Amino acid sequence: MCTDSQSSKLYYITTPIFYVNATPHIGHVYSAVTADCLHRYKLLKGYDSRFATGTDEHGLKIQQAAGIAGKDPLSFCTEVSESFKDVFQRCGISYTDYIRTTEQRHRRAVEHFWTVLHSKGFIYKGTYEGWYSTPDESFLTPTQVTDSTDSTGSEIKISTESGHKVEWMKEENYMFRLSAFRSELLQWFRLNPKVIQPMKFHHLVLQWLEDDLPDLSVSRQKSRLQWGISVPGDPEQTIYVWLDALVNYLTVVSYPQNHAQRWTAAHHVIGKDILKFHAIYWPAFLLAAGLPLPQKIYVHSHWTVEGKKMSKSLGNVVDPREAMKKFTVDGLRYFLLRQGVPDSDCDYYDDKVIKMCNSELADALGGLLNRCTALSLNPKQVYPQFCNICFPKESPEGLEGKAVSDDYRMLEAVYALPGLVEQHFELLQVYKALEAITACVRQTNGFIQRHAPWKLDQNESKDKQWLNTILHVSLECLRIYGILLQPVVPDLADKILSRLGVKTEERNWDSLRFLVKYEGRDCTLEGRMLGPNLGILFSRLERSQVISKKATPEQSKPT
Repeated sequence: MCTDSQSSKLYYITTPIFYVNATPHIGHVYSAVTADCLHRYKLLKGYDSRFATGTDEHGLKIQQAAGIAGKDPLSFCTEVSESFKDVFQRCGISYTDYIRTTEQRHRRAVEHFWTVLHSKGFIYKGTYEGWYSTPDESFLTPTQVTDSTDSTGSEIKISTESGHKVEWMKEENYMFRLSAFRSELLQWFRLNPKVIQPMKFHHLVLQWLEDDLPDLSVSRQKSRLQWGISVPGDPEQTIYVWLDALVNYLTVVSYPQNHAQRWTAAHHVIGKDILKFHAIYWPAFLLAAGLPLPQKIYVHSHWTVEGKKMSKSLGNVVDPREAMKKFTVDGLRYFLLRQGVPDSDCDYYDDKVIKMCNSELADALGGLLNRCTALSLNPKQVYPQFCNICFPKESPEGLEGKAVSDDYRMLEAVYALPGLVEQHFELLQVYKALEAITACVRQTNGFIQRHAPWKLDQNESKDKQWLNTILHVSLECLRIYGILLQPVVPDLADKILSRLGVKTEERNWDSLRFLVKYEGRDCTLEGRMLGPNLGILFSRLERSQVISKKATPEQSKPT
């Protein structure tokens, strides 16, 4: 058994499991990179973190897509699932668990979960009559449906939320008593206003819960849907794909045997299009099963491409593999997390990626590292000594040292940075954390530019002391930035920290003690040899090179 202190350090983060009716695109990678960032951040903080992702492989859409492709459903699913694995591994997604809903462990978990709900009287046999959207795998109320016309001009009904065509369906199946949990869900959200982030999505869920919750159909007739998990004890019925899929979060933590402690630390990262399933259906299922509710549901918005929604018909779906070739893994990760604002849709286009990566990674951060470690300024290639006389802790007004007011303001910003980054990470505002880091990088570049260490005489003792102090302060700033950037751009951060000679065990959150010599304490890094010069931190991206790396239509076909 874990002690209380160990238990409090457990963390469990999930992405949605991705539907295998299409190959991965930039939106999938954004979900995965976001969860990966939170997982890596918690590891830095000393948590015992698990991170799950995977693929959702049952349902009518898959059954139909496999038929069109002329493949059996499992072979079709395996092929697409492997493409998700490949993209995630290339993108440095450090998941600890990859779940497929076609696995036996998942089937056992779903069957047990269903049996619990049924035994408690929350599932009953009934008749469902209403609108159903096959693309969304979703049952809809009359208020969620509107009139439209198809490409031939014929009148059709569509989902007001997704725009997908719906059909009227009447069949005997199993129903879940969703209506029984409306007041309990309302109470939970009102008592826990931070359980859904950002807040706009919390308010949206409360609006939904103001209306009545009709009972939910949780199975389909086998004659309509063969590709799925059969209802225990009723082989003529197939379990509804969303009930099946949501249980994956429990499957990963060994439900129903050894899930109890890990499950209490559950955090979900989802896209806004599946908010209702995760904020209403999933908590209701968990309440019915007598299980704890998630700690957090982090919601992010969607990515458009040059102002337009990504779609196959427009041919503007961004292939993450091609994006990684053009911008590097770190470049793509940085752009998505720096530009991605969870509560509003974000736009993707090549020039924006190039401009941001060049400005913030190549010029600001890469330039700072080059300046601080230049052979001309630091011929011995060591972590130089800090001089308290040159940079005294007292106010600079007396000007006894060489530091000026702007230098002290820079120190204040860097001292405050870890706390600020922590606050933003906890609220899924990674873009704000990166904004704060970038602002400090600019200040540090300004510090070097202001004092121009290359103009100092290294043969004169006072100049040499001040030169070493400038470099020491700058390297300390870089060390802090490198540690904080590890969850976002792990390879690039490793390059920074390795160049500074920072050991693996000195890269966690507890190592964020900044400029200890300024506080009058010993610095273990002073005099240590810097690491080898690994070359340019991040090569500038040129538009002409990016265009030349674009794949031909033949090259971009999925393998």
